[in-house]
Amino acid sequence: MLTLSHVYRRMFNDTDRLMALMLLSLHALLIWGDISQFFSALFLCHFGFFLLWQPIFHHNKKLSWLSVLVVLIGTTFTLYYINWWITAFWIAGLFALIGGRIISGETTRARLPNILAATYLLAVLLLWVVPKLLNAKDDLVAAEFLLTYLLPILPLTILFLSAKNKPLVPAQNIDFFYTLLIYLATLIIILGGFAIGVTWQVHYVKLLIYVVLGLAVTLVMLSWLWNPSETFSGLELLMSRYLLSLGLPFEEWLRKIAMHADYELTASDFLEASMRELAALKWVSGVLWEMDGAKHQAGFATPHISTFSFQQLHLTLYSRWQFSPAMYLHVQLLTQIMSEFYEAKCREETISQNTYMQTFYETGSRLTHDIKNILQSLGTLTSAAEQTSDAEGDIRLIELIKKQLPRLNQRLAATLTKLERPSVEKKRQAKVATWWKSFRQLNSNQQIQFESPAVLPKADIDPDVLDSVVDNLVQNALEKTKLEANTQIKVTLMPSNHFCLEVTDTGSAMPQDIAAQLFKSHVTSKNGLGVGLYHAAQQASQAGYQLSLVDNVNGEVRFRLEMLASEQSV
Repeated sequence: MLTLSHVYRRMFNDTDRLMALMLLSLHALLIWGDISQFFSALFLCHFGFFLLWQPIFHHNKKLSWLSVLVVLIGTTFTLYYINWWITAFWIAGLFALIGGRIISGETTRARLPNILAATYLLAVLLLWVVPKLLNAKDDLVAAEFLLTYLLPILPLTILFLSAKNKPLVPAQNIDFFYTLLIYLATLIIILGGFAIGVTWQVHYVKLLIYVVLGLAVTLVMLSWLWNPSETFSGLELLMSRYLLSLGLPFEEWLRKIAMHADYELTASDFLEASMRELAALKWVSGVLWEMDGAKHQAGFATPHISTFSFQQLHLTLYSRWQFSPAMYLHVQLLTQIMSEFYEAKCREETISQNTYMQTFYETGSRLTHDIKNILQSLGTLTSAAEQTSDAEGDIRLIELIKKQLPRLNQRLAATLTKLERPSVEKKRQAKVATWWKSFRQLNSNQQIQFESPAVLPKADIDPDVLDSVVDNLVQNALEKTKLEANTQIKVTLMPSNHFCLEVTDTGSAMPQDIAAQLFKSHVTSKNGLGVGLYHAAQQASQAGYQLSLVDNVNGEVRFRLEMLASEQSV
């Protein structure tokens, strides 16, 4: 059973039905408003339904006394001084409000009442109000019956449309840009029609055709100029640039932020410079930002506060006036761009720090590797001394020590120099024959086969690099002999015009996954392969040599150290 309160809620909590009641009261005001005893009642009825329907202010929002006073003064003034011009502007405003809701992207079912209402208002405006302004009512005598008795069908249709599955209080959906555009277009029709009618004194039907066709041609031209071709962006780009500006050229802001990102060395300096740029804007009075637990401020505080939060940055913006929603989105875009640059500077600092630490790590690891090779060479001399048991062997041992200790001393001094000054590395030169003879003498007591051509290469080599790299290859092969019996080691100086040396053992092959990453990164292995070879490959590459694994099969594991072509011509 429907109660009075239920009917009231169903009637006055539905915006479409309120709109229909507003249009019906407007129709009654236009038709019977000339009768003085009904004018005030009809006007107040129409204005009351408009206040209940209006989509600008929320219905649950409390009005201030100033707003109430303005509404009362405006109502009183309109009530006593209303004329057809005020009526035309009023209907144009209603048509713009409803038309803006049609364009703003609602569903077809939700747009139908607005389409019917906009059709009614446009028909009333063109066929009733504008002729009243031109005193051309006699030109539309045939339309009087249509206006009086048939046009009310449109708001009546809205009134009795089904309201099922609709929220009682729908969300506000007003697009200011579209509403303003429709309002201006409607005013063009009204004022243009009045100007042409007064100047040309033509029949109103012809006048209406001229105005509508002229407006249609203008809109077609504007739509073409909006985006005329692929080579010319037209008014669309200009409008987008203007909307992105909102008091600040967008490109200018990007240029300033990018300039600070290039010239400021640290992320904190960049952020401070960017905040100064932000505080210098005419609509900003101060900025407060929090970084790494510390707060910084530029400018002065005001009651109008806007806050923005990003990954590592929390920003409070003090403005000279309260931001509108569009302005707030614009400021959020500007600050987000600044935040992205700040994040990039932070990542740049992190990468620089990681590179710095990586350089220290690689330098220390490489020098540790050099010292390990020197100690292994000393171990070889110690092993030779332990195996000497006669006077003739002692004489050979003394000669070997006299020759090798100065070399080891030079290698150790060079390593210490690199440790003190990593960026300064002195490169020594020696002949292949001299280095080969010394290398064979140092490892003569090991179970190693040495092979060399009759004529040794004439190229100059870096003995420090060769000692470090080749010693590492030999020591790795000797470690394998401890795990795999009967493993033979052979060091071959290849017959070539440039330096090329191979170290081969007859042990088992390395796993394919370790072999694939051997010279690219640190790998682990049960016999110690991987770490030393990685640094040996890096050292060889920096000195102009290439260390490679030529064969990796059971019974033949062969490494090759070869001088690159660029070093051969030096």
